[in-house]
Amino acid sequence: MRSGAKVVVIGGVFVLVAGGLGYGAYAVLGGEGGGFASAPVKTGPPSAAETADASAAFFKAWAAGDAAGAARLTDNETAAEPVLTSYGKTAHIGKVRITPGAAVGAKVPYTVEATVSYRGKSQPLAYESELSIVRGRTTGKALVDWVPGVVHPRLSEGATLRTGEAESPQIEAVDRDGVVLTKEKYPSLGPILDSLRQKYGATAGGTPGIETWVEPADEKRPGTTLLTLAKGKPGTVQTTLDAGAQAAAERAVRKYQQASVVAVQPSTGAIQAVANNPATGFNAAMQGQQAPGSTMKIVTAALLLEKGLVTANGAAECPKEVVYQGAKFHNLDRFDLPDGSTFTQSFARSCNTAFIKLIDDVKDDSALAKEARDVFGLGLDWKTGVVSTDGSVPEEAGGVAAAQYIGQGTVQMNALNMASVTATARTGTFRQPVLVPQSLDDRKLAVTERSLSPSARRQLTTMMRATAAWGTGAKAMASVGGDKGAKTGSAEVDGQATSNSWFTGFSDDLAAAAVVQTGGHGGDAAGPIVAEVLRAGS
Repeated sequence: MRSGAKVVVIGGVFVLVAGGLGYGAYAVLGGEGGGFASAPVKTGPPSAAETADASAAFFKAWAAGDAAGAARLTDNETAAEPVLTSYGKTAHIGKVRITPGAAVGAKVPYTVEATVSYRGKSQPLAYESELSIVRGRTTGKALVDWVPGVVHPRLSEGATLRTGEAESPQIEAVDRDGVVLTKEKYPSLGPILDSLRQKYGATAGGTPGIETWVEPADEKRPGTTLLTLAKGKPGTVQTTLDAGAQAAAERAVRKYQQASVVAVQPSTGAIQAVANNPATGFNAAMQGQQAPGSTMKIVTAALLLEKGLVTANGAAECPKEVVYQGAKFHNLDRFDLPDGSTFTQSFARSCNTAFIKLIDDVKDDSALAKEARDVFGLGLDWKTGVVSTDGSVPEEAGGVAAAQYIGQGTVQMNALNMASVTATARTGTFRQPVLVPQSLDDRKLAVTERSLSPSARRQLTTMMRATAAWGTGAKAMASVGGDKGAKTGSAEVDGQATSNSWFTGFSDDLAAAAVVQTGGHGGDAAGPIVAEVLRAGS
């Protein structure tokens, strides 16, 4: 045997090791011939006993601070070791106690109780997570299926845990009247407050504290504070939010599993409420991208009115179905309206075919995209003060362009975009939505080429008022006071049995829009959310 090589016996298995590397494993065989034979590699799901043993071994190594040993018990040692090492070295987490719960198949839930210590400061840290046990592809061993969330549920790929002096001081965000806005009271604001801290914390007049945080792989994204060991002095950041409208928005979205709402002041563009359910993580209300369904008919109606192809009180055909360049379109439940019905009736009843029939007369399939950009400011790179996504209406042709007329096809919006569309329809002039005043950082806001023509604005708001009074939005808007208008939408999405519910409306100087995933008709799910926010802000 070469120098440096040795034989180790582990549980009845000989392992030949040289220079610290295992060269092979062989089972001991009886019989006169002696010798060795390869042990068969196990296959199939890990047994309950294997799941218990593998998870227990991993927990023991992790709790002991043996990052390398714990990493070897996963199916991706290379990725696991630096994260496990950072747990003790850069996050300064020690005195770790892990308590497993009852396994469900190969999944093992557990609680972690530990202590974070840094520069004489310490705080307890407790959280829950889970792991899965899988069988190694080449070894057949039961191993931990490695994902960063094994170490902490807030960790994603490439993210790390850190403890130290915070990179930015804490902030105290306040609403337009000086009311303090916290994650605890307004959970939906969590991602927004993190973004505000990242962007404005260094200039808001505060001093940093000592914290434990999740540092994302993308340095453009804000970190998430997990624990504060020593408080610094927070700086104050003014927002345009309204605490009353925000509280109403938080209550409203909690009634549905996946819902978002935004409220905007038409006269200023000030964002007064933003809420999502679920409340943590992705800010779908301002960053989502989905087809908005018939709420897009606000923009389409503006185009047709400005082109002089319709008037609010003029006749507009609404057949059960129409065909445009080979693409067939129909109304919900294939309803139609009697001959002589007005364009206002088609708008208020959300007749798809009345809009599709007029695309030929426009004589420019890309005209809707131009109207969306030049009048409603969609796609002009909004600078709201936090991360947000502009609406998108690409220039299209044929059947795809026709689908855009009713908010399907390649149109992509979120609740913020549609609230702004309604605000623009209300006043006739686009005012770029903002969540923090422009004066805070002198950023350049988006400006459109022109306003909506006065005639088109008057007719469009009249049609929206009709929708709220006796059209598809009447039931949802019945409890809303003031000068009010609305538009409903149901967006069909491939693979979904039930359409997404969209609704947008205004009351006096407040506009709001909401979307509920698989919520069905716009007035059924999204409508009540918008109504609750409008009532609070009126």
